[in-house]
Amino acid sequence: MVHGLPQRDELFEHALIVAGDHEAFANWLARSEEPLRWSLRNFARVVDVEAVVQETALRAWQAARRVEPDGRPAFLLRWAITVARNLARDIARRSRRDVPMDEADEQPLPDPAVPPDPILRKRVQACREQLPPKPAVAIEARIASGGAMSDRQLAARVDMTFDAFRQNLARARRLLEACLERAGINVRNLL
Repeated sequence: MVHGLPQRDELFEHALIVAGDHEAFANWLARSEEPLRWSLRNFARVVDVEAVVQETALRAWQAARRVEPDGRPAFLLRWAITVARNLARDIARRSRRDVPMDEADEQPLPDPAVPPDPILRKRVQACREQLPPKPAVAIEARIASGGAMSDRQLAARVDMTFDAFRQNLARARRLLEACLERAGINVRNLL
C-alpha cells in the first residue's frame, strides 16, 4: 500500500474519477495534495507552488481517462507529480529563474495515509499562542507562505529587516521546542 490505497482500490477509484465522480476525485486530491506540494519544494522560490498544484489538479481531472495504470502503486499521483514538475519548470524557464535541484528529489514522498495527530496539533497551536508578538509574526508568515516565498520577501511583507525576521524566526522555533518539551513532547523524535 502506497499513499493510502491498496492497488485494487486505487484502480476502482481511478475508474470512478474517469466516470466523472467528483467525490472520488476529491478523495484522491485530499491524499495527493501534500505529496504534490512536497515534490515542488525545489521550485518554491521561483514559482507559485499553490498555483502549480491547482493547475495540476485541474489537469488530473481532465486527463484522468488518458492516464493508464502501470501496475505500480500511486500511478495517478506519479503522473500528477510529473505534470506538476514539468509545469513548474516551464514557468521557471519563462521567467528565466534558476531552479536549485538537490538529491532530495529521489527521497520518498510523505505518506498522506498517515493522518495528523490531533493532540499534537492542539499542543503545537497552544504553544504558538504563547509566543511573543514578533516571533509569532515571523513564524506565522513562514507557515502561511507554505514555502512559496523567500525569507527576504516574508520579512518585507511583515515590515521587518531580514536579520530581524531571521532572529525572530529562530527565537520562535526555540520557544516552540521548549514549550513542547515542557508538555512531554520531544521534537527531535518527531523528525
